[in-house]
Amino acid sequence: MSTRSSAHPTYGVLRPVLEYAAVRLAHNPGPMTLDGTNTWLVGAPGAGECVVVDPGPADAEHLRAVGEHLPLAGVLLTHHHPDHTDGLEELVELTGAPVRAVDPAWCTSATRNTSGGFGSGPLEDGEVVEAAGLELRVLVTPGHTADSMCLHTEHGGVPALFAGDTLLGRGTTVVMADDGHLGSYLSSLRRLGELAPGTRLLPGHGPEAPDAREVAEHYLEHRRQRIDQVRAAISGLEGEVSARRVTDVVYADVDPSVRPAAESTVLAQLEYLRERGEL
Repeated sequence: MSTRSSAHPTYGVLRPVLEYAAVRLAHNPGPMTLDGTNTWLVGAPGAGECVVVDPGPADAEHLRAVGEHLPLAGVLLTHHHPDHTDGLEELVELTGAPVRAVDPAWCTSATRNTSGGFGSGPLEDGEVVEAAGLELRVLVTPGHTADSMCLHTEHGGVPALFAGDTLLGRGTTVVMADDGHLGSYLSSLRRLGELAPGTRLLPGHGPEAPDAREVAEHYLEHRRQRIDQVRAAISGLEGEVSARRVTDVVYADVDPSVRPAAESTVLAQLEYLRERGEL
């Protein structure tokens, strides 16, 4: 894979980003997916195989193109959300590749002969997946979901983080009350803030960025500011404190299409404050 790059987004093509990583952008744009889901194909030059990180939606054209690129050593899932996993079953049918994730419910064995090294079963924090000429170190980073994880690797002196939705290429990650946990997310951000400077961010949505650590630090500060806004909103309310009332203050200008997500985010923030004994 070459290091040639182009402007994001580009649909319908495999876009090289690093010598060992290329991205195919699924055509599923929306308020929660930005330009669409990034499906990453990862492999060292000359490896003769690749690893897929997040198949993306159930888009037959997208999945055929992903499956036909190189023999797949396996598929890794950064988390369970449908925009990352709806295409998994079809991709596995096309390729016979094994699947690994933090949640064992998503893990499957290969249905064809593989080169080995990919491993099997649920991913564990600190585990190194050896496949496609790379060592992919698992960083379990709960918060966006309970099963969120990132992958850290380095090749040719260029480190990178495949971040799923833990860090995005544009905007900030949503942590909702239904399957997210803000306290865990803040801990995950602090952990990613310890990455080496210059670690390339290869996100699940949005364009790549030159420094994942810098993005994590920015996210952490943004979360602190937002929590302070929630605290201020609560102090100004009389009577019942509800997600709806706090959202009216903190997210007053939010687009109606994402209002439910905003309220769920506030629920997660209120739960965080309760866990700290502030409510």
